[in-house]
Amino acid sequence: MSDTETLIKQKNELITKMLQMQKKFVDLEHSGGVDPGEYYNPPSGSPLENYVAEYNELARQVNKLAHEIKGSGHVN
Repeated sequence: MSDTETLIKQKNELITKMLQMQKKFVDLEHSGGVDPGEYYNPPSGSPLENYVAEYNELARQVNKLAHEIKGSGHVN
């Protein structure tokens, strides 16, 4: 497997994880709603605990990999 193929595989795995997170969020929202306060400042033990930080980190990694794959040089 080439370096580019490896990077694409890694990127796709991260995107899959992001989609799984989105589905869990939508399911939670449909089952009882999501309070904006809980979304941005979830209490300990909440299903949303660390959600925003984890999702943002995955998005950052996907962005970085996309730039590496294209060779754009814009790598964070």
